Amino acid sequence: MFFTYILVNKEGIYYKGSTSDYNKRLQEHNDGLNTFTRGKGPWKLIFVQQFETRQEAMACEKRLKKCNKVYLNWLIQQPINILDR
Repeated sequence: MFFTYILVNKEGIYYKGSTSDYNKRLQEHNDGLNTFTRGKGPWKLIFVQQFETRQEAMACEKRLKKCNKVYLNWLIQQPINILDR
């Protein structure tokens, strides 16, 4: 399984990515192991969507990076978000 995820920080900045282990990836972001997110945390996981292949997850990530916050806020509330609330 592969996943596309969205993180948010306290300033409301969104970060979109894809991975095979979203919990591990969140920890890496919060530990400063990613250039873009380093020093901008703490980051909170707010959206996860599951895919069968890495290619599908990466294609979704690419689409999400073009979306505005209004759409992303709507998407986070949809049933495809597999995070427990």
